[in-house]
Amino acid sequence: MYRTTTCGDLRLVNVNEEVTLAGWVQRVRDKGFMMWIDLRDRYGITQIILDEARTDKALFELAKSLGREFVIQVKGTVIEREAKNNHIPTGEIEILATDIQILNTAKLPPFTIEDETDGGDELRMKYRYLDIRRNPVRDNLIFRHKVAIEVRNYMSNQGFIEVETPYLIKSTPEGARDFVVPSRMNEGQFYALPQSPQTFKQLLMVGGMDKYFQIVKCFRDEDLRADRQPEFTQIDCEMAFVEQEDVLNTFEGLTRHLLKAIKGVEVAEFPRMTYDYAMKTYGNDKPDIRFGMQFGELNDLVQNKGFAIFDAAELVVGIAAPNCAQYSRKELDALIEFVKRPQVGASGLIWVKCNEDGTYKSSVDKFYTEEDLKLWAERLQAKAGDLLLVLAGETTKTRTQLSMLRMELAKNLGLRKADEFAPLWVVDFPLLEWDEETKRFHAMHHPFTSPKKEDLDLLKTNPAKVRANAYDLVLNGNEIGGGSIRIHDKATQKMMFDYLGFTEKEAENQFGFLMNAFEFGAPPHGGIAFGLDRLVAILGGQETIRDFIAFPKNNSGRDVMIDAPAALDNVQLKELNIKLDLLNF
Repeated sequence: MYRTTTCGDLRLVNVNEEVTLAGWVQRVRDKGFMMWIDLRDRYGITQIILDEARTDKALFELAKSLGREFVIQVKGTVIEREAKNNHIPTGEIEILATDIQILNTAKLPPFTIEDETDGGDELRMKYRYLDIRRNPVRDNLIFRHKVAIEVRNYMSNQGFIEVETPYLIKSTPEGARDFVVPSRMNEGQFYALPQSPQTFKQLLMVGGMDKYFQIVKCFRDEDLRADRQPEFTQIDCEMAFVEQEDVLNTFEGLTRHLLKAIKGVEVAEFPRMTYDYAMKTYGNDKPDIRFGMQFGELNDLVQNKGFAIFDAAELVVGIAAPNCAQYSRKELDALIEFVKRPQVGASGLIWVKCNEDGTYKSSVDKFYTEEDLKLWAERLQAKAGDLLLVLAGETTKTRTQLSMLRMELAKNLGLRKADEFAPLWVVDFPLLEWDEETKRFHAMHHPFTSPKKEDLDLLKTNPAKVRANAYDLVLNGNEIGGGSIRIHDKATQKMMFDYLGFTEKEAENQFGFLMNAFEFGAPPHGGIAFGLDRLVAILGGQETIRDFIAFPKNNSGRDVMIDAPAALDNVQLKELNIKLDLLNF
């Protein structure tokens, strides 16, 4: 055996035991007559001691040749440490070495393999296999494993069956761009990597599986940011013979279980909020409700007072930032600069200080009296000591800008606490959204989402007002899951394709297999998909998903460790029937 125990297991009760350890050399401290080696494996660190009085001379000399990250095996006796280290679990013992075997030498790593490292993001991604040796990365991967195990256990106990669906499928025009895979055996034809197992899980319901789930890789060829990767993992779920309430109750149960099992947190309520209310009150469809600062619309209070910006605006809306009336001019200017950033896009910001003495001071005192400003404060539910922040402009854009400002303030004020969890359901999404570029409606979720029965007639007269039987699960301002009740009859599905602009031939070509399946007795069904990467990150107190992915891509979608994507050689291209001149187009 290479080891009888691990580097995290030994305690005082093991004193005088003969043990064998194996791992990587974290560091060597050489005092000339005495040496200490910190030996590390996945489970922890154990200190090894050698000295001239108790250690064979040849062994002592061998130990002097050890470098950082050498892989070694150590045999010795567990003894009590004289100078104990309370910062590690094995800090009361050490191993008096009687033998050391070098299992492999190692080059000096390009950054320190410690919790606080000197390696930047790009360097650590290039040498990700070294980065994984560090406690923070290793612990994140173990944490992800624990979440996945809890998901599988819960779903299995609820009667769900895990079924694998194909990775090589057919490209569809809806949603994000597909990654495509050329077929060598079918010249000029391509597979697509799935953005979701959507149609397959619906077919499983037609097949009578009743309750399906899968922890599955999905792929989208889209621009990246902190919470997106070109390949990501979903907890994909579907249920037959259910209505919306059945799905919501089931996956409230999963979320409660994860919060309790992983974080020890009991959640009392999962509020329900309509899409329209969320947009009007928080400016986005995934509101963080751990803190206040709800929107208040001010048009009736501020317009026709001579202030041209407000008079011309479609929407004037504000929030009350708690206990911020003492902000200095420098701090107010920083907020104005924030909303002017290209990512936010506002042209300016109006502020009002609600002073502790009951007076009001604003950046628009020339146009509004203190009595006017008092009415603003009442509308925004402000108290003495708060700061009112007001934006104006086109409705949708202004709400989005104020939402970004609200989140920035919450971060600065310490209101987004990583150990506090506030889930909610957002329901009644629009079924369709208008695309200015294509000048037609697109499915807000996907073409298989069922419209609300009471809104079906609006498809002909006012399609923008049709609500979907869809729902998102939001946690701490992040969408962690989304789903819908599906269309399960061919007639309604055909009507949906018609409104989305598919010709009969296009619909048959893309989705004929699903439409045919519906003719063989499709049950009512619905489901949801959780983003596992994002869920794990939030439960872990972070928002960057790549910290919880073993081998992530960078912000350009590249794997800098293996240098992918990469060009293919001419032989491979020829086998795939890809014309070389097309690549130089």
